[in-house]
Amino acid sequence: MIFQPMYRYFFLVFLLSVCFVEAQVPEIENDSIYDSFVIVEGDTIYGPTINLDPITLFPKLKYDSEAARRRYLTLKRKTYKVYPYAKLASENLTKLNERLSQLKRKGQQKKYAKTIEKYLEGEFKEELQKFTVTEGQILITLIHRQTGVTAYDLIKRLRSGWKAYWYNNTAKLFNMSLKVKYDPSNNFEHYCIEDILQRAFEKGDLEAQAPAMTIDYFKLRSQWVKKGLNPGSSQQ
Repeated sequence: MIFQPMYRYFFLVFLLSVCFVEAQVPEIENDSIYDSFVIVEGDTIYGPTINLDPITLFPKLKYDSEAARRRYLTLKRKTYKVYPYAKLASENLTKLNERLSQLKRKGQQKKYAKTIEKYLEGEFKEELQKFTVTEGQILITLIHRQTGVTAYDLIKRLRSGWKAYWYNNTAKLFNMSLKVKYDPSNNFEHYCIEDILQRAFEKGDLEAQAPAMTIDYFKLRSQWVKKGLNPGSSQQ
């Protein structure tokens, strides 16, 4: 199902709103490949060592049925499609906020915001209009993964409470919600999305970006396995 033209602009406005939220960028520690301590059978050795990038081995996916396979692959295709937009929004946060912080007057900030909005509208409007309802909900979910803030709270903070309320009511017409949080510990579909992302990062299909929350994939996997569920399960 595709958004009707009058509602398609919703995603553009939402993406623009995200780009103005305050971001916290973690500091990158100096990771020298030399002067490291190595423990070998209880002995401490000081000398030149090389830290290799870790390799993550994922269990092979096993599908309970053909329907489960199709469901997972459909979710994978949609996740691959929308993740770059969530990542892009997060990447722009720091730059935009640095610029806004330099503008002391609200009038100047609004003028700058409108300039950015026109630019982004020209860049992404046609692409965002092609999003399906499910792709839109996944985008909302992944932006929360990358920013730690729900779409509803973002719009409320950056636009107004009334606009957040109006957008959320509009989203409800399509069985969507702007208040959804990324919760792979309790939401099986979110866990499947995380499984898709982690495998894509390891394969190099998608470029990894640190999420705004702590995510332990293998802890999540163990948790869902205990419930008898895995990404290839027919049961949800």
